[in-house]
Amino acid sequence: MGRSNSVHVQRTTKLVGTAVLGALVVVFDYTLKFSGWKIPFPWLPILKFDFTGIPIVLSLLLYGLRSGAATSAVAFLAIVFRSGDFVGASMKALAEFSTILGMAPFKNRTGRLGKAFSLVFGLVARVAVTSLLNVIVLPVFYRYTFLATVLLLPLMGVFNVMAGCISIFSGYLIYEAMARRALLKSSPTTSGLSFETRAQ
Repeated sequence: MGRSNSVHVQRTTKLVGTAVLGALVVVFDYTLKFSGWKIPFPWLPILKFDFTGIPIVLSLLLYGLRSGAATSAVAFLAIVFRSGDFVGASMKALAEFSTILGMAPFKNRTGRLGKAFSLVFGLVARVAVTSLLNVIVLPVFYRYTFLATVLLLPLMGVFNVMAGCISIFSGYLIYEAMARRALLKSSPTTSGLSFETRAQ
């Protein structure tokens, strides 16, 4: 009975946490869009940096890949409802989901090496998926020539590396701050306690 209650509490916590992070995705998307605070990529200003990927990475780190997939889907729906741009919304959601998909095998590994693998594979997955999508989408939906698309791929790759770094580094920063706080609260004595010691 106790185990059943524990599982139920865990599922409820995951569901509520995912819902909160999904709501945060919507808040970030709408706030940055309508405030004009999105930062253009200098060499290709049609691309803009935002922070919607941070709650998606955080949902992976806290609750797993299903939670990350759910918050990615929320990002898709939020952009579609806001803009009516199905293609752009799909590209954004797949960019963020591919990032956490690459991170997922390493998310439970502690220490610097695990984080490094998580970062590298997250970025590689993001760039690979977005490059493939751009080769298909830009000529078909935006009337770019194939040559122009190929020439733009390196710039788009740089943008996606930078955007992925923002999401991953910020997600880990918040996650570790939360973990450190939870560790300190659960410990009977906090003197001399360090999160780095626990993580190694």
